[in-house]
Amino acid sequence: MTELSAFVLERLDDDERRFTAGELPFIDEAERRGRIRVMRTDDGAGLLVAADPVQTPDERVPVPFPEKAELIRREAREGQDEDVLGLVASVYDAHPDWREDWRP
Repeated sequence: MTELSAFVLERLDDDERRFTAGELPFIDEAERRGRIRVMRTDDGAGLLVAADPVQTPDERVPVPFPEKAELIRREAREGQDEDVLGLVASVYDAHPDWREDWRP
């Protein structure tokens, strides 16, 4: 597992604790601010992560945090798309363990 994958998994753990405590996860906060966008794929079988506040006509309901976390965790464990992981990691760029070379 890469350092980037480990960083993303650790931040998701933090976000899950926030979610459980009734606080807004940082990834949801970033999405609300337009830094990142998590959308369902056209077939509904997966999710897409985009860098901009992309608006699609079919996307009316935000993807729930648990579903986002599951997808991102799977991606971090498989480590197949460093750009997606870098984009997700950039949500947590205020964290002291963040590295600028991870930014996509």
